[in-house]
Amino acid sequence: MRTALTIAGSDSCGGAGIQADIKTMTMNGVYAMSAITALTAQNTTGVTGISEVTPEFLGKQLDAIFEDIFPDAVKIGMVSSSSLIEVIAEKLQQYGAKNIVVDPVMVATSGARLIEESAVEALKTKLLPIATVITPNIPEAEILTGMKITNEAEMEQAADLLKQQYGCAALVKGGHCINDANDVLSGAIWFKGKRIDNPNTHGTGCTLSSAIASNLAKGQDLQASVSNAKAYLSGALAAMLDLGKGSGPMAHNFALIEEDE
Repeated sequence: MRTALTIAGSDSCGGAGIQADIKTMTMNGVYAMSAITALTAQNTTGVTGISEVTPEFLGKQLDAIFEDIFPDAVKIGMVSSSSLIEVIAEKLQQYGAKNIVVDPVMVATSGARLIEESAVEALKTKLLPIATVITPNIPEAEILTGMKITNEAEMEQAADLLKQQYGCAALVKGGHCINDANDVLSGAIWFKGKRIDNPNTHGTGCTLSSAIASNLAKGQDLQASVSNAKAYLSGALAAMLDLGKGSGPMAHNFALIEEDE
């Protein structure tokens, strides 16, 4: 069985972060492993607390994984401080990690900021240059490029600029800022998505990036990995799971749910 590692924060309500990543990787047919960057106290209505692990402990987690079960792909999500980013970059280069997918998580669906200002620069200089692909949404792509993105032409421009700046492919996600489900990969490769009228979108970014990593781990090329990941995300949204009082989680296990349930 192919293997994938998620390096991200824990979501206590299970809809995003490490929990969403493990569910996604499992449902996409790879063995999931995790290195936790932070514990969060959160639910569908917001984040009430974040407790980071130390850089030393994160390093120990990564050593334990790479020295025993080498991952075929790595997904990186929420990393809120520059010291943690530096450890991740150092360890991934030390072990020669491959198929690195970086979801530059900066703001939660609920609007809570999840990354320190100083960490953005570390993300740009240390992590993005070693990525295979990055998956920013519109606000994240604006922070990383310094440009305003208001239409699909500017999405294409941002994706190409990110590739030029950091040397990795970039998938800029349209989302509800510009379009409902159309994303563009650097090189003006569009992935059209089906609009699903579901307000419960907690963890969509984590899920998409983890599905891409899973597909890369299985040997699919980048375009196929993105296309199949989007199909999986659409299925999870279309199941119309409705939990919590805010923007709820998706049904990651939709393929296992009986229709009469």
